[in-house]
Amino acid sequence: MRIVKHLLTYMFWTMLSLIMGIVYMRLLLGDIAEDESIGGFGYLLKVFYLHGLVFIGLPFGAIIALFFIVIDFFVLSKKLKQGGNRTLMRIALLLAITVFVAIVHYILEVVIDVI
Repeated sequence: MRIVKHLLTYMFWTMLSLIMGIVYMRLLLGDIAEDESIGGFGYLLKVFYLHGLVFIGLPFGAIIALFFIVIDFFVLSKKLKQGGNRTLMRIALLLAITVFVAIVHYILEVVIDVI
């Protein structure tokens, strides 16, 4: 029963990480114009925008989830056995990892121009 509880907990944090990856891509891409006068090209632009959110945001979320699970399993779970607010610490860790992945993405895309 304990293993199932851990799996469900990590599944929840993984889903939250995937959502954070999509939100990061939404912040990065910005809004799409709702101008209907463009015609068929506007529809194609909207399709590419939504695919960009999903197909680029989900790998970012998976990277965030991977880092989070490794750090939580090997470091955080041992330190939080004594007590404390586990959920708040995990949310802070998830946000810190998201910021770290965003900074690495920015450096690779803009500064080094690898991506």
